[in-house]
Order: sequence, then structure tokens, then C-alpha cells
Amino acid sequence: MSVSLQVIYPITDGTRFDYDYYLSTHMGLVAQHMGPHIERTLVTRGMAGGPDTPPSIYAIATIVFADQNAMSAAMKLSGPVMADIANFTDVQPQVLIGEVVG
Repeated sequence: MSVSLQVIYPITDGTRFDYDYYLSTHMGLVAQHMGPHIERTLVTRGMAGGPDTPPSIYAIATIVFADQNAMSAAMKLSGPVMADIANFTDVQPQVLIGEVVG
């Protein structure tokens, strides 16, 4: 069964998030270092939290792996990806690992 890793970047007062760097450089590092184990990726940029409500999340990266073994193999190679986070944000990301059910 497929497994997903979601990295969620919440908006809090005084934080920064560089979308251009994130998309052009950071996600390139994800592909370079973890790519052989990834089935697909999706990046969603927060636009709103509801009608007339500003977003509470800068972005969510969803990375899908064929199974837990593929995700574990990718995570062993993620050192440069993790080290790069400070280059585009000072937000402490939240993580959700889940079984893809639909």
C-alpha cells in the first residue's frame, strides 16, 4: 500500500517562507536525493482558510512512496534536504505520515 509524507508549513506571526526558493531549489534537492524512491510529489500553496479567511498554511508538500520500505530508503538520503530548510523558511514544519487510502 502506498505511503505519503506530508510536510506542512504553518503561518505564524513573524515567520517567512520563500516560495521561489522552495519550488526552484528545495524541491529540486528532494528530487535529486530522494527521487528514485518517490512515486509522485505535489506542492500546494495556501490561498485561503475558508471564505474571507486568510490562509493558515504557507504550503503543504505531499510526497507519495510505493510503500513504507521506499519511504524509509528515501528518508535515509534526506540529510541535504533537511539541512536546506533554513534557506527558505524559519517555520518549524509539521509532518504527517499516512497510508494512502483514496
